[in-house]
Amino acid sequence: MAEGELPAVLILDIGGTHGVLEDLAALLKKHFHLITMKEFLGNKEEMSKKIQSVFVFECRPTIDRELLESLPNLKVIGNSGVGVDHLDLKMISSFGVKVTNTPHAVADPTADIGMALMLASARRLVEGNALNFLGPRYLFGIPHYCCDRDDLSESIFGM
Repeated sequence: MAEGELPAVLILDIGGTHGVLEDLAALLKKHFHLITMKEFLGNKEEMSKKIQSVFVFECRPTIDRELLESLPNLKVIGNSGVGVDHLDLKMISSFGVKVTNTPHAVADPTADIGMALMLASARRLVEGNALNFLGPRYLFGIPHYCCDRDDLSESIFGM
């Protein structure tokens, strides 16, 4: 790597169905030279020497022995998710490559969703919402409440 040149990072793609989100790619470009898998496969000999890191976004690209063998200067695999169950850590470490992840990145949202699910379950919000919009005849196994559906329109059911 030449003086002033950004370290190269392999990613699957930018945008699309499985690529890195465009906003995230813009942030990464400030600190790294991004190389997509398509660019890498198109010129493997030249690109393989430049790549020092792989950024795994939503379990992609797949890190296998073939990829690791083709990247002689690889130092780190950065995983954007919380867990690393999809990575073979023993195999990766045998190549002298480190793995990073973001263990606390979604701790608060996970707690928020957990609380929301408990409240929704305790207050039967899902059934209440269906009852409000579909009426009691569509809900099998749920007691038929004595209420006029027109009185419930534009109100918060159950409050």
